[in-house]
Amino acid sequence: MPRSLLARSFLLLALLALTMTSVWLALFRHLDAEPRARESAQLAASTVNLIRAALFAATPDKRPGLFAELSQREGIRLLPAEAGDQVEGMPEGRFFHLLQGEIATRLGPRTRVAAAVDGVAGFWVSFRLDEHDDEEYWLVLPRERARRNFARQWLLWGLLAASLSLAAAWLIASRISRPLKAMASSARLVGSGQQPPRLPETGAEELRQLAAAFNAMAGDLARHEKDRSEVLAGISHDLRTPLTRLRLEAELSIADPAAREAAIADIAQMETVIAQFMDYARSEAGEPPRDCALGPLLETLASQRHALGQVLRVEIAELPLLPLRPHAVLRAVANLLDNAWKYAHGPAGEKAGIEFRAEVVDSEIRIEIADRGPGIPPEQVERLKRPFTRLEQARTDAVGAGLGLAIVERIANLHGGRLELLPRNGGGLCARLCLPLPAGAGPQRPG
Repeated sequence: MPRSLLARSFLLLALLALTMTSVWLALFRHLDAEPRARESAQLAASTVNLIRAALFAATPDKRPGLFAELSQREGIRLLPAEAGDQVEGMPEGRFFHLLQGEIATRLGPRTRVAAAVDGVAGFWVSFRLDEHDDEEYWLVLPRERARRNFARQWLLWGLLAASLSLAAAWLIASRISRPLKAMASSARLVGSGQQPPRLPETGAEELRQLAAAFNAMAGDLARHEKDRSEVLAGISHDLRTPLTRLRLEAELSIADPAAREAAIADIAQMETVIAQFMDYARSEAGEPPRDCALGPLLETLASQRHALGQVLRVEIAELPLLPLRPHAVLRAVANLLDNAWKYAHGPAGEKAGIEFRAEVVDSEIRIEIADRGPGIPPEQVERLKRPFTRLEQARTDAVGAGLGLAIVERIANLHGGRLELLPRNGGGLCARLCLPLPAGAGPQRPG
């Protein structure tokens, strides 16, 4: 069976329409057999009676000319029946049984009907000039008069009916599936954190109710998301002022250098958590997408990391223009770089083996940050993309709130892309941010 509702509905409706058309044609063919057999028998009986009358009326010397005239003008031949004639009966079938019965009723039970005599095909009907006469004749009519031709016009009408039925089936199926397809597209937008356009509340009552319920649900989700973001951003913003005062007081009031550094480190960790809350609460959908050259933006980000003392192996290929939210994408890449730098410890404890790559592969841009840290177990990958989740061994930002990967996943979904967390060959983690290219944008190569 096809996978789409449109194809399945069309297939079922088409099968129903074709079945009903076939049944209709078969029923017509069945009902048409009796009147056509009666018509053919009436024609044969009338011809025999006319020939009888003509033979009785004509003098013996005129009869050969009469036979020639009938053969030339009407295609009718008259032959004497002989005892050695090889007679081939009519084919089996309801029509031919009815035909022979009707002829016998009109011309008498001794009448024979044949499809061929001595190998000559035709519509052969035997008769006698008188019922008590032993001399028998064969009347040979054109074979078409005894053949049941299913009228071509009825076949054409059947073909037209089937075509109209298929067109109606496609129209019905498309009208059913179109609003459901639009709803599926809107549901994908809701899942990626975007606000979809309102669905038209038209069509059948059930579809109108479904569209109205979906519009109400999407509106409620958008309001709840907005309220949650505002509350989270407000709390995070309000906490920054007292944290700044605490930092100043710790720097000025705590005399013990170790205690002062510990207090400042705790405050920095709280500020990091608050920054993550604000990043997560920020409405990325509020930044309109625009055509951007992503390559220079990533190179600028890599240069900033180098200026901070982070050593990265950078390989950024030529990337095409594509519509994106640049600040959101850079925030996602920065989160992945921060995550890699925190946990990419080499054998001796140094930061080692961080690679920063961007290239076009299989109609999408792949941004990869690979490190040599402890990695993530494959069974934990999807769980760690959810907000406020961390591994027990603190791979996902032990000093944060567990929002780093959730922020990247959210931004990827906003662009119709995805976040992949893959094991790196030789150990470590490869975080891959995939952004789809619009059709016909930029060079492509197989992955």
